[in-house]
Amino acid sequence: MIGWIIYNENETEIVSERNEVNRFVEEAKHEGIELRVLKPEQIDLFVTSENRKSILVDGEITQLPDFVLPRMGAGTTYFALAVIRQLERRGVPCINSSQPIENVKDKLYTQQILAQNNFPIPKTMLVKFPVNIDLIEKNIGFPAVVKTLSGTQGKGVFLANNKKSFEHLMQLVEITNAKVNIIIQEFIKDSYGRDLRVLIIGGRAVACMERVAQGDEFRSNFSGGGSVKEYQLTPEIEWLATEACKVTGLEIGGVDLLFEGDHYKICEINSSPGFRGLESCCNINVPKEVFSYIKVRFGIFE
Repeated sequence: MIGWIIYNENETEIVSERNEVNRFVEEAKHEGIELRVLKPEQIDLFVTSENRKSILVDGEITQLPDFVLPRMGAGTTYFALAVIRQLERRGVPCINSSQPIENVKDKLYTQQILAQNNFPIPKTMLVKFPVNIDLIEKNIGFPAVVKTLSGTQGKGVFLANNKKSFEHLMQLVEITNAKVNIIIQEFIKDSYGRDLRVLIIGGRAVACMERVAQGDEFRSNFSGGGSVKEYQLTPEIEWLATEACKVTGLEIGGVDLLFEGDHYKICEINSSPGFRGLESCCNINVPKEVFSYIKVRFGIFE
């Protein structure tokens, strides 16, 4: 059987991202799967009734795979989404499919979906320039978390400790690019420097870890130097994570939960979650779990 991973390597990524793709390739060999790694720019699309010629790889007509694993997450471009949509319309199962990827790529839209379904989330506000700082102080308060709409591994996330530091940050953003889309989120003090990452595969919570930041850093991402340890999956954690993926449409997802007292709030959802940290502290082989799900989900292997 043949599978594709669509993966967009870039100069700013950390080495672990490519290593995780390599882990999928290695595990595929054990499963008897021929797994090919492709960049979106290797693929050309033609919208035509001649289905056989609608997708070319490196300029050549290529046998379509039995499944596709997009591994671009928040970095999924419009072109990459178009590739996934074309494959879907040719009947190729894409895990995740284009609409769920688009749903969680936009952090504000993710929060809108979750709020519509009554999930616990931090209060969130979309910035418009000039910024009404008094309005933000009244409705969000300070400290406040400032985020770009699309980002991963803690990139594009800042903490404004007070009104003055927030004002200075907004002035910098406005001068640099007043058209950039930024959201402001309520700061959950119980979760300062720590959170949970829950991995969902096929509607099932398969692993959970706590991430703890180094020193005074408030971002707890493992890729940024945070430490990790396995965390017990409680019914509340499992329900929040699995249902969050369900309402956003994700088959595979990484759900980030914030601590709030004895309960949790959903911070973000990732359609292409990294798993180096999870494998380091939990007894799990993530690529093997993914391939096992594919077998059950599509019945394409004997």
